[in-house]
Amino acid sequence: MRYGILILCSFLAPALMAQEVDVLVYGATPAGIAAALAAAEDGEKVLLVEKSDRIGGMLTNGVSHADVRSFEALTGTFLNFMKRVQREYDAEGGKDVEAASARGMRWEPKVGLRVLEKMLAEQPGITLKQEWALEAVNSSSDAESNDPEASRAVEVCLFADAKGERHSVPARFFVDATYEGDLLAALGAAYRVGREASDTYGERLAPDEEDGAVQAYSLRLCMTREAENRVAVREPAGYARDDFAGVLPLIKSGAVTAAFGTTPTCIFQPSASPLLHSKFEIDETPRGPVRLSLAGANDGWPDGGGGVALREGVATTLSAPPFSRVGLARTREEITQEHVNWTVGLLHFLQSDAALPEAFRNAAKQWGWCRDEYRDNGHIPDQLYVREARRLQGRHVYTESDWAVEPGDCRALLHEDAIAIGDQGPSCVGVAQEGSRFGGEREGEFEQRVPPYQVPYSVLVPRNFENLLVTCAVSSSHVGFCALRFEPIWTSLGQAAGYATHLAHQRRAAVADVSVADLQTRLHRAGSATIYIPDVPPSSEDFRAAQWWGDLGGFHGIEPPLEKGADPQGLAAYPSHAARLEEPLEAPVAAKWDKLAKDLGLKVPAPGRDPGKITRGEYIRAAWVAAAAPN
Repeated sequence: MRYGILILCSFLAPALMAQEVDVLVYGATPAGIAAALAAAEDGEKVLLVEKSDRIGGMLTNGVSHADVRSFEALTGTFLNFMKRVQREYDAEGGKDVEAASARGMRWEPKVGLRVLEKMLAEQPGITLKQEWALEAVNSSSDAESNDPEASRAVEVCLFADAKGERHSVPARFFVDATYEGDLLAALGAAYRVGREASDTYGERLAPDEEDGAVQAYSLRLCMTREAENRVAVREPAGYARDDFAGVLPLIKSGAVTAAFGTTPTCIFQPSASPLLHSKFEIDETPRGPVRLSLAGANDGWPDGGGGVALREGVATTLSAPPFSRVGLARTREEITQEHVNWTVGLLHFLQSDAALPEAFRNAAKQWGWCRDEYRDNGHIPDQLYVREARRLQGRHVYTESDWAVEPGDCRALLHEDAIAIGDQGPSCVGVAQEGSRFGGEREGEFEQRVPPYQVPYSVLVPRNFENLLVTCAVSSSHVGFCALRFEPIWTSLGQAAGYATHLAHQRRAAVADVSVADLQTRLHRAGSATIYIPDVPPSSEDFRAAQWWGDLGGFHGIEPPLEKGADPQGLAAYPSHAARLEEPLEAPVAAKWDKLAKDLGLKVPAPGRDPGKITRGEYIRAAWVAAAAPN
């Protein structure tokens, strides 16, 4: 390893040599924070590097709610974050705090930031560096092998800080927790950008032909109508009225009836329930006539539009990213500014243009920025909502088939190597705009409800790197990614990555060789679910045993398919997925479980001969004991 470090440091300009760490996490997104916390909990020395001056990714930049369909899908680090949010608000006192924060499922951006900062500060094994941008990387095969299939070890990363000083950081394990996959791309790991054709993986939601389009980005705003905390929206720099005049015919025709509202004829959609202190998370109106997301305007974000990085293979010689860091940063700044100009300019137009009806303008003027949010950035978020960029092509490519329902079952496909769960279902706001931004059509948009699904460990693991894991830009198709791109899932993947680095370090193994069973055991001990069982929460004494049994397939094939229209609404638990541990064990289930126990070599009482004399929970507990209760 030292030879590779010397090559990098002699090739590049002088750098400050940092002390070697066990785990380097690049990207203080929720996934990156979860990875750092998990690794440090198990005794690893962690350096968490964030390229911006604000940690937390979208949880502190406008996504102020838990993006799930049921509360029961929230476990592990994300659930801990929510509990901490609730405690922050409980400390404030006042009426209806718990209802307003929905058990910690809603938070103000500044509160989300404060909670995450406290979580990191409480873990002495973590060092946080902000405004450090990745400048160069080195791996063992740079000096040792030209075989593109050879296993490679990442050795050192070089970062440039806000003052222009360079910092060289060697580590044993690396976690790419950026939304864009910037570290994996710099290393030359195989990845893809854009959509696969429908016949590539047999995906019904994919287009007929592949293309390079990625899901649209947007600004997710935080606004208020509370006069004491409201800051008026001012005309943005470079404002051009003609860019927004196309909305006037839509208002005249009635296609747009208000700037803010929850009906399909509005543009800015406030969250259904307010955040604390009379704030609202502001999104675009789904499938509305005018969208805040700019489909197609972000296609250059992953690779900078020029100097496209390696996408399908593994680089043989590499000591710096195969793209211009400066050029990439400039392109992303330009894309960000275009989104800011569009969103803020449109809002200013709707609040002030004399061609609009006075009542329309006055209603829009009731809304403004929150005085106590994003004070250093004009009261708007620091980051764009990067819904999709690069996607690793790793040990397993997650596709539409990974959440398919098993024949005759109510559950999605069983992944015995699962490390996380999701229940939101695939969702894409579109990848291209057909026609005008005012009333045109959105191409590539879809949303599908599916049963809760599992996410396998192998989506984090590159094919050719023995000490690199990827938590956000995970291995998936475009369609598959649209089911994984939610912060609760990313956070769970980050937590799993953090524990996996410790297991690999402890056993001197490559990350691909980590025992997933041991990783699952560690996750269950931390209250992180790997299969959806709504009636056995992390607080239950049976949580670990039920999760273990479920990962082995114990809850698959014991409930019939849901009837059409039985999909739950609101935050209700998904039906037919409960373990029902206190109910008597029925003969058909007993027979299935007896077979599973036999296949596992477990000696469990066989209640199938005398059904109804033992509960489901008693059987699983007996199996757990027979398996020597994994610890």
